[in-house]
Amino acid sequence: MQLRKELVTFIGVFVLLALLPLFIHQNTYMVGLLITCLIWGTMAAVWNFTMGYAGIFTFGQFGFFAVGAYISGMLAKHLGVSAWISMPAGGCGACLVGLLIGIPCMRLKGSYIALITWALHLVLGPMIKVAEPLGTGGSTGLMSIPSIQIGGFVFSRTGLLPWYYTGLMISFLILLVVYRIIFSPVGLGFVGLRDSEDFARTLGINEYKYKLLVFGISAFLTGLIGAFYVHYAGAISPRILGLDIFLLVMLMLIVGGIGVFPGAFIGGFIILILNEILRPLGPYRFLIFGAVVIVAIKAMPEGLLGRLNRLLETKRTDSKASSQALP
Repeated sequence: MQLRKELVTFIGVFVLLALLPLFIHQNTYMVGLLITCLIWGTMAAVWNFTMGYAGIFTFGQFGFFAVGAYISGMLAKHLGVSAWISMPAGGCGACLVGLLIGIPCMRLKGSYIALITWALHLVLGPMIKVAEPLGTGGSTGLMSIPSIQIGGFVFSRTGLLPWYYTGLMISFLILLVVYRIIFSPVGLGFVGLRDSEDFARTLGINEYKYKLLVFGISAFLTGLIGAFYVHYAGAISPRILGLDIFLLVMLMLIVGGIGVFPGAFIGGFIILILNEILRPLGPYRFLIFGAVVIVAIKAMPEGLLGRLNRLLETKRTDSKASSQALP
């Protein structure tokens, strides 16, 4: 059986990431950077599933991320719930919010969905501050969130390898779910609705059901990685909804390739590593990022991975044509 090139790329990337700490495990800074790349790259990959494959232009991912993070953090801190229970609970809470947001979006398209989901992004910060009596921590944020624990072993804030491999496992499972959905009959329905809603309806695809399904799945997966983030960071505040992080994740989508799997995930590593390299430049690094976006859109509208796939496909086609032309 021939494996899809997306699956080969996906497995190859995670095998490389699993082996990488063997060479840099003593460099805490690098391991921490890789964990950050895993978190935001996974979020970008789920966002790519919503925008690139389902064709739903949404800005709600950061809201789902924050909801999952806050629910998991509050359950662990205030009620003493294990992180292994609070993290899925955070994902379920984000899923519920996603479904509630998805209901009014069912009959909307394009920029109208973007406006509603952006409203969630804008209103969530003030809501977190107002809900301080409920244990959100208000403007200061939720601090001293318990770490992940396995049996009697508590994950340390200094020894990062357990965090890394746990994050790698969660990222792998989330992207595996995304992959299985994308390349399934349900995923084909998403793509059909994205490319031609009228034609998809003639095939019996229920636009409203599929749209609600997209909101629920993407919100759950985003909330789950947000829940892992809050236990790793040990704290969270409304600043997580800031514009800086939002723009970086958008860059991951553009550079990695919208509608290319697992392009956005790989884009997460490219953008965050580049961000660290350019950090000494302070705010001027965003000028460089702006130039990167312009060049990426002009030279590689399908993203880095999409461009690479096209070059390989062209080379394969030329090689096949040459071999057939030989006497």
